[in-house]
Amino acid sequence: MADKAQITSVEAIESFRAKLIEFLGQARPVLDEIGNEVTRARLWLQDEQRLFWENQLRLRGRKLEEARQELFNARLSQFEEATALHHMAVQRAQRAVQEAEAKLGILKKWDRELENRAAPLMKQVGQLQGFIATDMARAAAYLDRTLTTLDAYRNVMPGAKTPAPEPVKTEGQNERK
Repeated sequence: MADKAQITSVEAIESFRAKLIEFLGQARPVLDEIGNEVTRARLWLQDEQRLFWENQLRLRGRKLEEARQELFNARLSQFEEATALHHMAVQRAQRAVQEAEAKLGILKKWDRELENRAAPLMKQVGQLQGFIATDMARAAAYLDRTLTTLDAYRNVMPGAKTPAPEPVKTEGQNERK
């Protein structure tokens, strides 16, 4: 057994510890941002876009009713040219209503898909956050303790010996001088 440990690179451990702490400082906000982005996408689909297309459906529905009413009035007044234009306006309004209904259907589908696809990935992100918060933090603390121990070992004076412990005497032993 050697009298002395061969410590060649405490600096490498210090460098690794510093890089680990730097990584942890950068990883935490990135993982938080992932969760925030998923939440923003969910809110955009569920709130902003749904409200927009529901309002569009109402507006387009009103325009369709107005176009139908104008067509009805044109039929009563017997203007042949006007009724053709009114038919086109009704068809255009119907297509606009169908488009809004289709967009709402797509939004509902995307909302379900986002939940189904994002939930497993967000679970993995949560596990990674837990790993970084606990295990990696423990690893940094362990490296810190290791560096403290190695520093204390390095600072031991070469040649200075620690006193040997005195043997424990039992009652039956005679003292020799």
